[in-house]
Amino acid sequence: MFNNKSILITGGTGSFGKQYVQTMLERYRPKRLIIYSRDELKQFEMEQRFNDPCMRYFIGDVRDRDRLTTAMHGVDYVIHAAALKQVPAAEYNPMECIKTNIYGAENVIQAALANDIDKVIALSTDKAANPINLYGATKLASDKLFVAANNIAGGRKTRFAVVRYGNVVGSRGSVVPFFKQRIVSGADHLPITDVRMTRFWITLQQGVDFVLTNFERMYGGEIFVPKIPSIRVVDLAQAMAPELPQRVVGIRPGEKLHEVMCPADDSHLTLEFDDHFVIQPTIQFNQHVDFEVNRVNEKGRPVEQDFEFQSGRNQRFLSINEIIAMNELAGI
Repeated sequence: MFNNKSILITGGTGSFGKQYVQTMLERYRPKRLIIYSRDELKQFEMEQRFNDPCMRYFIGDVRDRDRLTTAMHGVDYVIHAAALKQVPAAEYNPMECIKTNIYGAENVIQAALANDIDKVIALSTDKAANPINLYGATKLASDKLFVAANNIAGGRKTRFAVVRYGNVVGSRGSVVPFFKQRIVSGADHLPITDVRMTRFWITLQQGVDFVLTNFERMYGGEIFVPKIPSIRVVDLAQAMAPELPQRVVGIRPGEKLHEVMCPADDSHLTLEFDDHFVIQPTIQFNQHVDFEVNRVNEKGRPVEQDFEFQSGRNQRFLSINEIIAMNELAGI
């Protein structure tokens, strides 16, 4: 469905954007792949690696609706990956996080509607489920905006969906590069926030594949959640540096012990498929949709009352050897 199509990705110079572009160029023949981001140096560096004739690089901020509207002219699909994501930074700079993650989401929606885009998928995070930090709260607000945008669209063809997943192995600013930097620099220990801490775990390629598949699955209004394993942070440290001791340093501002992707309060809206969950919209749209059968004819079923997909109670945890293998797969 992506051959001869134009796709724009906001925040496209990030870890997801690079993996997405590599995948698209390997598997499809897109008409245009548009990288929309605000950092000219990152765009310059990315252009040295990805210089296919279909590539376009647009300097712009998601806070700028006019620039977004211009960039989306003639585009078929949009992936919204731009966000301020660092939890402590959001706690200390709340309005900056709100301007990008909430106002920016609204700008993407309005620009997509103005250009009659076919489909838009916004990337979310497990921190948006039952949020306790500002970053999670802004992403929850963003999720609600994208779901409700299907109602705002009215008779227009544009449809919006959300993909929510957990920690990405090796993504910029995450714990794996942080541990790796300390190991390389000769640190005498690895800092652990809490020995009980768990996280959902997914590779960049798995995240990209999940997004691509959901463009085909979506009606509009869904929050897609992949069935992925969990890790214990102490196991991650052991996998990366078995010879180094671990030192507990305490939970950072706004951090949770465990993450949630499908909250129990949404169990009445949650459908289970073979390899993923779908959280149905809380509001009714103009056109009735049976989300239990998606556009590729996969069939889901309602989950049990009070079901919760939580990293600390996941049915599958990665062993230390599996974490090592996953890190190697991610090039770490």
